[in-house]
Amino acid sequence: MKYSAAAVLLTILLAAFAYNFGIQPYLQPTLAQLKTFSSREELENFLKASMEQANSCSSDFQTFGFRTGAEAKTQGFTLTNAAPEYSTTNIQVAGVDEADIVKTDGTYLYIVSGSTVYILWGNAFSTTTFMHKITLNETSNLEIYINGDKLAIIGSTNPYTVYRVAPESMIYPGRYYSPEVFIKIYDITNRMDPVLTRSITLNGTLGGSRMIGNYVYLTTIQSALSPASNQTNFEVALPKITENDAVTEIQPTEIRYVTVTDISYSFTTVVAVNILDDAQEPTHETFLAGSSTTMYVSSENMYLTIPNTNWFAVRTQSAEMKQETLIYRVKLDQDKVTFQAEGTVPGFVLNQFSMDEYNGFFRIATTTGWGTEATNNLCILNMTLGIVGKLENLAPTERIYSARFMSDRVYLVTFRQIDPFYVIDLTTPSEPKVLGYLKIPGFSGYLHPYDENHIIGLGKQDGKVKISLFDVTDVTAPTEAVPSFIAPGDWSDSTAINDHKAFLFDKTKQLLAIPVSIDWYQWVGDTYGKSWQGEYVFNLNLNSGFVLRGNVTHQESSSYQWNGNYWIKRALYIDDVLYTVSDKKVKMNSLVDLSLLKEVALA
Repeated sequence: MKYSAAAVLLTILLAAFAYNFGIQPYLQPTLAQLKTFSSREELENFLKASMEQANSCSSDFQTFGFRTGAEAKTQGFTLTNAAPEYSTTNIQVAGVDEADIVKTDGTYLYIVSGSTVYILWGNAFSTTTFMHKITLNETSNLEIYINGDKLAIIGSTNPYTVYRVAPESMIYPGRYYSPEVFIKIYDITNRMDPVLTRSITLNGTLGGSRMIGNYVYLTTIQSALSPASNQTNFEVALPKITENDAVTEIQPTEIRYVTVTDISYSFTTVVAVNILDDAQEPTHETFLAGSSTTMYVSSENMYLTIPNTNWFAVRTQSAEMKQETLIYRVKLDQDKVTFQAEGTVPGFVLNQFSMDEYNGFFRIATTTGWGTEATNNLCILNMTLGIVGKLENLAPTERIYSARFMSDRVYLVTFRQIDPFYVIDLTTPSEPKVLGYLKIPGFSGYLHPYDENHIIGLGKQDGKVKISLFDVTDVTAPTEAVPSFIAPGDWSDSTAINDHKAFLFDKTKQLLAIPVSIDWYQWVGDTYGKSWQGEYVFNLNLNSGFVLRGNVTHQESSSYQWNGNYWIKRALYIDDVLYTVSDKKVKMNSLVDLSLLKEVALA
């Protein structure tokens, strides 16, 4: 084969570029390794072989058990006709919205409570309350998106199918459950009279979702075998998409697959739905692998991670235990979803904040081992998911408790007895390096940017909620910029530590608000102990640090037992009004002095 001089020169230049920047060249994307089935028979034979391997490990057919992704203003106010300022859902990536249980468009609040979605006029100064309810019976795990005059509700149902099992004389027939995920789209041009315009149902459980522009992207995870399958009745359950009673069954020739020794196979389907155009059909991509557990989504790509322990091969003594994470990249381009690459990194990922995409590279932080054997890793991968740089053996004997990527840096918190806060430089992808670290008591379970040189850390110390502000101006010697705040009581917690959407921060308003629950272990009259739950509201700036403005609670008593329906789950603001939301109530308080303006019951 002959090559032109220009082609040879281009090859040399590309090789030199890769060498100078420490980037390993990859001539062929890993997409070439992803195969599709030629027929249903080939798919069934593939799964049968895996099932036989499982049965060699145990006589119990249930050892094939599939994992599922479900197992990641009055006085002092000025009223004008200007567009309101309002908070939005706390998301990881700008332009990539995340579903939540509370949303606002600056005029209305959209609130999920149980199987009901409330649309509430957010006027804190009117004596009239406008509210509409959308009730979806026999549904669970509802979340919502708002896009102009469209409301998208995502949720789950769990219908069951009855089947007869031997012997025929059994009094009670067998039954199995077939979980489904739905997305219902409403036209809310008239907020008090929403109109259902579209309903799409998918088999399986919800792995996650994001909204980019007009498109909602969902991932569903479904067992590859029907729950009714057994050793004598082998039945593959292909993924299905149903819209307006029209069923589309995804064919084996459309399903990509990989061969791994962990045989807990499931179908993962990525679906794109245009929520503004009801006439556009959903598009999809499906692959067969282990169940995806954590996903990260940039403005252009979705990354799905699958833990692989090689457990079944270990049980047959044909291989050693693995601690690795399989990664799959799906390209997102409006209605086009295209599976493009697969890769592997050592260890297991904590959550979505342990992953990031920046300047054409995917970065991921993982932990390997447990207890004194634990260690941590940071890997940088190119778009074909080949590793181009890594740090290994970070913080031996400790585990990653939180991570935050910001441009050319990543901040990691590990924990065993103290809280090492690491600053790591990623400017050169092939040579990540630790710039500095700080050791303080406790740990931070969530990290949030304050500005480019300061990071808020929310976690716990000695069983109590702790909020810190880290100063990384000198990256070689990070410090605490201001004294930490530690909640009172004998024990306290915050759902925002593990649910970033419960974290409200606005630097321009110097506003920080988090839900806090507190217990005191002592006799109060004839009652032992008392408890409190509500929203702590702070002023936060670099001069004064954390200044507690006050708190808001929906509780009606401070006894040790209280009604969880009145736990505050979310806080948001519109102009100078703070809204706190529980399952049974919405309170509207002044951001000036936290005085109560209005209270609305959610029946």
